[in-house]
Amino acid sequence: MSNKDEIELKVAEFLLQIKAIKLKPNDPFTWASGWKSPIYCDNRVTLSHPTIRTYIRQKLTSLVQEEFGSVSVIAGVATAGIPQGVLVAQELGLPFIYVRSEPKNHGRGNLIEGEFSEGQRVVVVEDLISTGKSSLQAVDALREAGLEVAGLVGIFDYGFDAAIDNFKNAKCRFSTLCNYNVLIEYAAKHSFVSEDDLNLLRKWRENPSEWDNTIQSIA
Repeated sequence: MSNKDEIELKVAEFLLQIKAIKLKPNDPFTWASGWKSPIYCDNRVTLSHPTIRTYIRQKLTSLVQEEFGSVSVIAGVATAGIPQGVLVAQELGLPFIYVRSEPKNHGRGNLIEGEFSEGQRVVVVEDLISTGKSSLQAVDALREAGLEVAGLVGIFDYGFDAAIDNFKNAKCRFSTLCNYNVLIEYAAKHSFVSEDDLNLLRKWRENPSEWDNTIQSIA
């Protein structure tokens, strides 16, 4: 087993263990987009567990170094990417900035908070990637401010084709510690879900926007 595989499985174990990721294929969640989803991910929970927080900090830091080499600054994406980004910046001894979802509505009206200079090479830190839309809005803001975006790292991604296409079109590389396929296989193997549940989870991944209709037809 490769080091990458070991990290993916360990992160899957941690996220399921502390319920940062919850799997409920028979009682789905509703996302803000209106999609019915058998999975809910809140990686902020990792911050309350020092051992897990440390592991993720170290592995995200290694990912930045291995994938993107030398950088000048770390940027977090508001809000959940901010604490993870701070931890990585601290580990690397680098300055930290963060990107708001929209400009501040008072004061200087900042979209990017913190000090930086044009031409600096930056890696963006996220907690979660779904379609990549909010992450790439932050990437665009950093580029417009004159920063060179080396790429993006995150804790978990759903592996949606839309995200892959969106990052490719934006010419932005990204890498995460764990992904949906690894997590659900680990969950089934270690009895977090049943084999029947695993089949439902796989079907959602095939067509998430229509998955609720699949549930109805199966039921």
